[in-house]
Amino acid sequence: MDDASSYSFPVRHKNFSVQIKESKVDIVICSYDDQFLVIATEIGTMGTIMHARKEEGMLNTPTFNVSVIFGKRDEPMLLACARQLIEHISNSGSSKPLTLSLGLKDHSMEILKGIVSAVIENRLW
Repeated sequence: MDDASSYSFPVRHKNFSVQIKESKVDIVICSYDDQFLVIATEIGTMGTIMHARKEEGMLNTPTFNVSVIFGKRDEPMLLACARQLIEHISNSGSSKPLTLSLGLKDHSMEILKGIVSAVIENRLW
């Protein structure tokens, strides 16, 4: 049986809203023992769900892998958002992967930059 003291529950989290352009975006950031979860939505649902992780190779330069689990696979701006966040997480010293959910009407660069900035300002890593 697992030692209950090794698990931190409830999960450390933050939830807040930001105004970007004319849109109110609700954001939840959760820090699990093995990964981070970020949900950003302006439509009240999960939206496109992505998984991002750092991969250490033979070279000194790490690579970052972002894949779509559910949702829009043809939106490069969503992938760029996940990549920016996993790079920031990695550069901050954490090796945990990221699961990112973006439920947005507007996939513009301005909205996504606003989400990245808000998550970094309120980070749990």
